[in-house]
Amino acid sequence: MRALWILLISLGLTACAGQSLRDYQDQHPQFDIETFFDGQLMAYGAVFDNRGRVTRRFTAEIDAFRDQDNNIILDEIFYWSDGSQETRVWQLTPKEGSNCFIAEANDTKGSTTGCTTGNALNMKYQLWLPWRDGRISVTMDDWMYLIDDQRLLNRTRISKFGFGLGEVVLWIERVGD
Repeated sequence: MRALWILLISLGLTACAGQSLRDYQDQHPQFDIETFFDGQLMAYGAVFDNRGRVTRRFTAEIDAFRDQDNNIILDEIFYWSDGSQETRVWQLTPKEGSNCFIAEANDTKGSTTGCTTGNALNMKYQLWLPWRDGRISVTMDDWMYLIDDQRLLNRTRISKFGFGLGEVVLWIERVGD
């Protein structure tokens, strides 16, 4: 009986492990952040609660460019379905000689490391969200999948203390090329 419990717990932990960047190492096209995040981009997406219901929709204009220190800047303006607007500015600093980068934004709690392999990008970070009269931080597990050189699909799981709160699904495409 003890062996059965150990097996069940092991299977449960394996099931929670989820995906890995290694799962995408042979996928094409190769995700190069310096190439994709260069120029004007548009995003279209929705936020889902933990039951799968859409709670908000948005479009976003993204101006992607290099700053004087050669960092990649993503200047994003979100237009929410409730009429509100939000600005997020990401700074991505590529790590020399690797497929990874340091990322931080005006509404993240500190910085994080993101990496690409094959056609996928993953980064996990803490995002500050408005909450009652203040704000709370939630964990964002961000996965992007390059579809072709013009488009990517982004799926982000949102959690707090390991409990799923919902997810964000969006489509980003290059415009004006």
